[in-house]
Amino acid sequence: MKLQMHSIHFDADRKLIDFIQRKADKLETFYDRIIDGEVFMRLDKNDNNENKIVEIKLNVPGKQFFAKNQSDSFEGAADEAIEGLRRQIKKYKEKVVLVRQ
Repeated sequence: MKLQMHSIHFDADRKLIDFIQRKADKLETFYDRIIDGEVFMRLDKNDNNENKIVEIKLNVPGKQFFAKNQSDSFEGAADEAIEGLRRQIKKYKEKVVLVRQ
């Protein structure tokens, strides 16, 4: 799946980008009609440790999925956001299957 990565106010290293790409690619096992997506990684300007934000937008035919998560690491935030997308995709797929029957 083609993902556009955007790191806002910092430069994401290759390891982080590869990590998110690998995790997102696993979503295709749940729904194979994912067209593409965008990932936004941001540093929040607050005093607490949980200042890393990951937003992921996925496009499928006729619909768009979105998940946003904040954590103390980009990996943790990406994990949670992708888990949220996985739940959305499974729910959507169940609805699509029910409509076709």
